[in-house]
Amino acid sequence: MNEIPIIDLKKQYESIQDELDEALKRVFSKGIYILGDQVDALEKEFAKYCNASHAVGVASGTDALTLSLLSCDVKAGDEVIAPSHTAVATIAAIEMTGAKPVLVDIDIERYTLDPNQVEKAITEKTRAIIPVHLYGCSADLTSILQVARQKNIFVIEDCAQAHGAKFQGQRAGTGGDMAAFSFYPTKNLGAFGDGGMVITNNSSLAEKCKRLRQYGWKNRYISEVKGMNSRLDELHAAMLRVKLKYLDAWNQLRRDLANLYIELLQNTEIILPMQPNDCEHVFHQFVIRHPKRDALKDFLYQKGIHTLIHYPVPVHLQPAYKNLGYAKGSLPNTEKVADEVLSLPMYPELTEEQVKFVCECIVGF
Repeated sequence: MNEIPIIDLKKQYESIQDELDEALKRVFSKGIYILGDQVDALEKEFAKYCNASHAVGVASGTDALTLSLLSCDVKAGDEVIAPSHTAVATIAAIEMTGAKPVLVDIDIERYTLDPNQVEKAITEKTRAIIPVHLYGCSADLTSILQVARQKNIFVIEDCAQAHGAKFQGQRAGTGGDMAAFSFYPTKNLGAFGDGGMVITNNSSLAEKCKRLRQYGWKNRYISEVKGMNSRLDELHAAMLRVKLKYLDAWNQLRRDLANLYIELLQNTEIILPMQPNDCEHVFHQFVIRHPKRDALKDFLYQKGIHTLIHYPVPVHLQPAYKNLGYAKGSLPNTEKVADEVLSLPMYPELTEEQVKFVCECIVGF
């Protein structure tokens, strides 16, 4: 069998090439490339898809988090609670506001914030909590929201890997005060470069976010507040509008492939991903665990199967974040998971034959 990539973006493009090409031509023929009718239309369509009142297109998923925090008036001296088992972007966004990241441990099965640890980490300086819906599975929001509401703390959902996921029947991103999405090309809904979106049901927060993304302008060239340049491009918006129509179908294909993986690997030493009853998983990644993860990764590579590790070193143990003061062993679940996780190939165009071959190789290992 030919090599199996971790993801194949070329196949996705080829599957809807004519529609994407036409969308690009419409933008080129109009000659407007920044905050035009395509961004406006995508904001409306994405808000409707998520069942949110407002959506604000921005330049990246990291900016979506940063702008959400700034819209909630997070600033230097504040603390923001987040998991250490996440993409560094989550923590980088907190630091861009001047606030201090407070990193807590994860649920060993769900791989998302442990609500019990969140409550213990809250101080008088806590301004916001960022639950990360990792790998396509929603965090357990019930307890997090309860304690946040009691203490008037903002909840900003990191939905970079959870486009279309649900928690208790509700779209990811609509449980908290604001939510940040990434349109990085590999996401379930990906652009052809960087892009992001903020959603909220709070009109005041939405208006703040719109001003902050473009120099603090309410009226052109007049900065009401100090803002930044973080705008979603028209070209990306046009292509994302095409892809949004296919998102639910693509997510179902991911679930079908995940269920096949689970069926074929259930009687092995592999620790398989959890599908909580309260969550509709969208399998941005199909992540397994094995105590000999590195040996398994090398074995699969020899068979032509490409895998990745999301994420090999927890944020609290990375050189850039030594200043936060976390010692090795301080977040045991996070560290155990980081030593064992392995992401297998997962994308809608992956075939059942390819999944079966991957599983055969894992069983052979």
